[in-house]
Amino acid sequence: MAVPSVTLFGPLDAILAPYIEYVVLLMVVLNFVSRRVAHAAHEQQAEDGADAISWHPFHAFTTWGLVLLSFYYLTLHHHSGMVLSILVLSTFIADFFEVEARKVEAREGYDLEAPKGALVAAAFTFLYAAYLSVFFLIKPYWAQVV
Repeated sequence: MAVPSVTLFGPLDAILAPYIEYVVLLMVVLNFVSRRVAHAAHEQQAEDGADAISWHPFHAFTTWGLVLLSFYYLTLHHHSGMVLSILVLSTFIADFFEVEARKVEAREGYDLEAPKGALVAAAFTFLYAAYLSVFFLIKPYWAQVV
């Protein structure tokens, strides 16, 4: 996509704006990787008790990075940025409750489950970020249908 004529962040817009969709997609993929790393860490922390379970730093970095990138994208492309921001915030909220659910499972002595709700929210975020960034691959076929 083209860089907007009016920029809010000046040099950052000149450097990052042409590639923001790809950066968001990369961060979503990193978030999936960090989600797996965090779940493995939660399983180890659960052995020490429910109070030992906390946010993994790598997962917190990718989650907050995704929030900040989606807000930045909102300044560039208002409509798609709003949709992306809502999806990212939904993933963040689901992550918050999933960590609390892991603490409850550890406290009650259950095996820790995968963070299914956050995975679904992250999957929707991934699909939309992929739509924004790699739509050019299916655009010719899509144009024939629509």
